[in-house]
Amino acid sequence: MRCQPRYEDQVYIWLKNKQFCLLCGDTTDTPQPICTPCEADLPWLGDQCSVCALPLPMAGLRCGQCAAQPPAFERVLAPWAYDFPVDSLITRFKHQAKWPLGRLMGELLAQSLQHQFDEGLERPDALLPVPLAAPRLRQRGFNQAALLARWLSQPLGLACEEHWLRRVQDTPAQQALDAKARRQNLLRAFALSPEAQLRNRHLALVDDVLTTGATAQALARLLLEAGAARVDVYCLARTPKAAEPA
Repeated sequence: MRCQPRYEDQVYIWLKNKQFCLLCGDTTDTPQPICTPCEADLPWLGDQCSVCALPLPMAGLRCGQCAAQPPAFERVLAPWAYDFPVDSLITRFKHQAKWPLGRLMGELLAQSLQHQFDEGLERPDALLPVPLAAPRLRQRGFNQAALLARWLSQPLGLACEEHWLRRVQDTPAQQALDAKARRQNLLRAFALSPEAQLRNRHLALVDDVLTTGATAQALARLLLEAGAARVDVYCLARTPKAAEPA
C-alpha cells in the first residue's frame, strides 16, 4: 500500500540549489555568497596599530597618534583596509541599498570577531550602532550601522541596543573638515537615551568605516562619561589615515 501519492513532475530539492558569488558570479563553495578566490582577494588588513587599526609596517605597535594621545575607545577591530573592492561594496550597500552586499560583509565580520573571541578577545556586553541624524535617516531609508549590528548580534550572541545612542544634531560631512572643525562639529551631535544602561558595561560601537576616528572618539567619550567601563569599535574597514588626537 502506497502512503504517498504519485507525483510525476520534478521535485525541487533545496540541497542541490546553487549559490553564486556576489562579486564574480561563479558558484560558491562557502556558506556565504562569495567564492574562495574572491574572499582571498579582499584587502584583508594586515599589520596594524594595536589601538586604532591604522595599517602599519609591523605588528604589535601603536601608531604615533595613539602612543602620544590614546583615544577614548580601547580598540578598533576591522577585517579590511578601505580599498577595492570593499570600498565599492560599502558604497553600494550604503547609497544604493544593496543589502545583500552589506549582509555578506556583516557575516564575514562576525566570523572574524568570533575567531578573535576564541583567541581570547574580551566579549562586549552589547553592540551599539552609530546613529544617523533623522534627516539623513529619512533620506537613506535605513541606518547601515544598525543593520550591521543586527547581523552581528545573532551569530555572536550579543545584545544589540539600537536606541541607546541618538544623533540629535545633523552635521556636515566629516571628510571636508579639518581636525579642529571635526571635533567642534561632533561636540553636541550625540546624546544618550534615558533607557541606556551603561554603568560598568563593556560596549562595542558598530559602524561601516573608521576614517579619522572623530565620531568613534566622541561617542566613546560620551559613553565613558556616563559610566561605561570600556568601549571598542567594530567596523568593516579602516582607511589609511591616523585617528585624531583625544
